Amino acid sequence: MRLATIDLGGRPAAAMILPVGSAILLDRAAEALSGDLPSETAAAFATADLQQVIASGPIAADTAKAIEAAAAAGRLATEPASAVHLLAPLPHPAKNVFCVGRNYLEHIAEGERAQNLKIGVAEHPIFFTKPPTAVVGPCASIPIFPHVSEKIDYEVELAVVIGKRGRDIAPERAMAHVFGYTIVNDVTARDVQRRHGGQFFKGKGLDGSCPMGPVIVTADAIRDPAKLGLRLTVNGESRQDGNTADMIFDIPTLIASLSEGMTLEPGDVLATGTPSGVGYAMEPPMFLEDGDVVVCEIDGIGKLENRMTIAA
Repeated sequence: MRLATIDLGGRPAAAMILPVGSAILLDRAAEALSGDLPSETAAAFATADLQQVIASGPIAADTAKAIEAAAAAGRLATEPASAVHLLAPLPHPAKNVFCVGRNYLEHIAEGERAQNLKIGVAEHPIFFTKPPTAVVGPCASIPIFPHVSEKIDYEVELAVVIGKRGRDIAPERAMAHVFGYTIVNDVTARDVQRRHGGQFFKGKGLDGSCPMGPVIVTADAIRDPAKLGLRLTVNGESRQDGNTADMIFDIPTLIASLSEGMTLEPGDVLATGTPSGVGYAMEPPMFLEDGDVVVCEIDGIGKLENRMTIAA
């Protein structure tokens, strides 16, 4: 199942995206099926807020399936594909987006070559965050701030969306806390990152530096998130081509580690790291410029396309 937030005449609205590209508005579906839906989720769906839908708990997926079945039976009106303008699935996350650094061996290796230093594999996952103001959606511009950075880079990443609240989550229970998956482009100002001592937050937290989307695919629709191809192109040129099978720390390990003494809540987003092929490690380095089109793609989820634009 593919859930999204779309622009409905200037207001964000939670929707289910059908295979043909048309959309079912979840609030209107909840109203039309009010007698058939569990009361505990009907109110959340009526808000038209995907964050609230996810927060309504595990039964949200069953409610979405009921809506999907009603649509297949012709009981619900749909928005035509031509009218569907996707926003980030969670346009205004309740928290910073959690991210993981150095989670692919080849990415570590290329970083060592580019920086001429030994980085090595960390004993524990390396976490950092991006603020909600960094989040933009599909086809949105990624702003370039020339007075701040001249070395803007890209990183395609599988992102996990948490669906069940928990703290100190054991690895063997971690996947039960996953609502679904989306794509994140961890846009990074490399020079800003170096200028601030190599710490991640400032260089990865600029406005618009967290493109997200195009949809959230529910966990039941992804057979094995540990075997997904992920790719990135710049102006049609292949830059990254990897597989989530190459993660150093897998998803259960990441969730277990992040949740140690820290409560994860429905709607939290965790980007799981990037494979090799980033711009700063190329010879010569290739950074993003005004007008460049960046496309991230992950098997089973789709494509996230954005254009680099100098900020006004």
